[in-house]
Amino acid sequence: MSGTPNGQGLRKDLGLADVYAISTGAMFSSGFFLLPGIAAAQAGPAVILAYLLAGILIIPAMLSKAELCTAMPRAGGTYYFLDRSLGPMVGTVGGLGTWIALVFKSAFALLGVGAYLAVFVEVPVVRVALGLTAVFVILNVAGAKETTRAQRLMVWTLVGILTGFLVLGGWGLTDVGTEGVKEQLTPFFAFGAEGLISTVGLVFVSYAGLTKVASVAEEVRDPDRNIPLGMILSLATATTFYVLGVFLMVTLLDPDQLRSDLAPVATTAGELLSGTPGTIAVVLTVIAALAAFASTGNAGVMSASRYLLAMARDKHIWSGFGRLGRFRTPTPALIATGLTMALALVTLDVQGVAKLASAFQLLIFSLVNLSVVVMRESGIEAYDPGFKSPLYPWMQIAGILVPLWLISQMGWLAIFFTMGITVVGIAWYHLYARDRLSREGALYHVFERLGRNRYAGLDLELRQILKEKGVRQDDPFAEVVAGAPVRDLMGPHSFDVVARGAAELLAADLGIDADTVFQAFVEETRRGATPVAEHAMLPHFRSDEVSAPRLVIVRARDGVSVPEAGEDVTVHAIFFLVSPWDKPGQHLRILAQIAARLDEDGFTGRWLEAEGDAAVRSTLLEDRSILTITLLPDEPSSELIDARVRDAGLPPGVLIAVVRRGEDVIFPDGNTVFEVGDRISFLGEEEGLDAVRARLGSR
Repeated sequence: MSGTPNGQGLRKDLGLADVYAISTGAMFSSGFFLLPGIAAAQAGPAVILAYLLAGILIIPAMLSKAELCTAMPRAGGTYYFLDRSLGPMVGTVGGLGTWIALVFKSAFALLGVGAYLAVFVEVPVVRVALGLTAVFVILNVAGAKETTRAQRLMVWTLVGILTGFLVLGGWGLTDVGTEGVKEQLTPFFAFGAEGLISTVGLVFVSYAGLTKVASVAEEVRDPDRNIPLGMILSLATATTFYVLGVFLMVTLLDPDQLRSDLAPVATTAGELLSGTPGTIAVVLTVIAALAAFASTGNAGVMSASRYLLAMARDKHIWSGFGRLGRFRTPTPALIATGLTMALALVTLDVQGVAKLASAFQLLIFSLVNLSVVVMRESGIEAYDPGFKSPLYPWMQIAGILVPLWLISQMGWLAIFFTMGITVVGIAWYHLYARDRLSREGALYHVFERLGRNRYAGLDLELRQILKEKGVRQDDPFAEVVAGAPVRDLMGPHSFDVVARGAAELLAADLGIDADTVFQAFVEETRRGATPVAEHAMLPHFRSDEVSAPRLVIVRARDGVSVPEAGEDVTVHAIFFLVSPWDKPGQHLRILAQIAARLDEDGFTGRWLEAEGDAAVRSTLLEDRSILTITLLPDEPSSELIDARVRDAGLPPGVLIAVVRRGEDVIFPDGNTVFEVGDRISFLGEEEGLDAVRARLGSR
């Protein structure tokens, strides 16, 4: 099972700006600064439409990767998704193949830096690329945050110059005039529909870098928000620059000149700045190109190393690549990636191989879409993406078929190259990895007739990921904990006695039969579905008779005897949770959040030493405490009687988690009206709660 052992987890340093920079920077290099002229030779003015269609056709892969990233934010991205969904053999093919493709495409991008520098000075292009490879490896070893600072600088430089290019181009179109633009665009389909279709396949790979951020998903803060949003913003940026930029090239340059031009951006800029010294256009174009090629190379080094890291964790390759250095970055994997890039630069036709590798990336896009279908149909409750692709499964069906069709348009050489990488990956799996692995993918969860190969560890692994991700912003975790009754037991007890008491509390609260609740807890425990660890256990089940999650907290200073694996285990904390049947993801996230608190250093000591029910509950709430106040007519708290929650005037950072009214538990909204005798649980930091206590507390 893949995991992140204590101290071996990658730092979560990356925010939305970093996700945007990695995705955007990975898309602009040859696709904008070299390819438009070649593409125009195949499609004529319809090259504009080809870039637009390619941007649309990448959407299924983007949405599928965003969903998988938010469900399984692990280093290695595509490899990890394929391995856990379609099985380790496909994972091996995808991981090794994508790593090889990234190495070649990143090396090619760094050659582009040297080529554009040569515009100013005579430089050894390969040596420049080798030097930049070393620089980016060192930068990545220092940390993802340090790397993405440089990445953001390069991307913002690129975006700034290209924005100026578009603005200046719009101004230049006024000189061309409407009739001039029409003339340049006529005939629009100069080479027919066939020319347009083949060009879509050619330029599609210009958008392939969009999904590179999946490989660093483990290092992203709040992946449920930042990964999908960052990718969507990045695609919008790239599509805008590609379509409008190519439109300017088509309308401002002579058609024959454009079709033979390998630096159309520089030529167009020269046309726009014809009244100024020509070197200005060249300088701006070179700066933009350098930023584009360098950011693509840097993003490639970062992404490729995470594939080696993830595969080493899973024993597909040498375990040494799974180690982290002093900066908690995959140092051995980064060094191996850098050395392989250097070897490719000095021994191979990197440009030719990088183009062939694009076909393999298309195959991976197809498989990623298939992965979403498999994970959704597997029935694994712990598969809980924070972002779900819309229009399922039609979006994924399109995402499976379109890349396969595009591969067929790239020629037999690209097809044979893709088949070759696939054969190498399968051979490596059978000769090296197969005997080291003991799992299968979620595919076996789909086909129950193959149940003997179903891998139960996958569900456990996804639950571990849930624990690391934590609850979502709209999950009622704090409210559930704040409203939970606490049973503080003295002396030894048996689990059945404790479970019976918890069942009676929940039954009275929920209005369901106590025996039914008791039997559900006991059956779940006896069949091994109840987590027991670190002197604590979490009995739980879901029911269609429950409308909201409920929790009973039991603290047993002298321990509760629990039958586990044929012998009795003593625990000091038991959390009885019952949730609605139709919210399995929320149920698992609440369990995972409790488990995360239990894993914290010193939890057992804080738990046993807590004084009072509120302090016991507070041990589960990160950086928060609970204050409970009863509304009485002759006390300061009476000012809230008959008032609405929204009018309570609470200090910043303090919220009302739950209101107990007699035997009822109310999770209030802004319109809830307080009544005499209500017991209100306030949740917040100590400073804010002290202010509430001073204002509303008993005399």
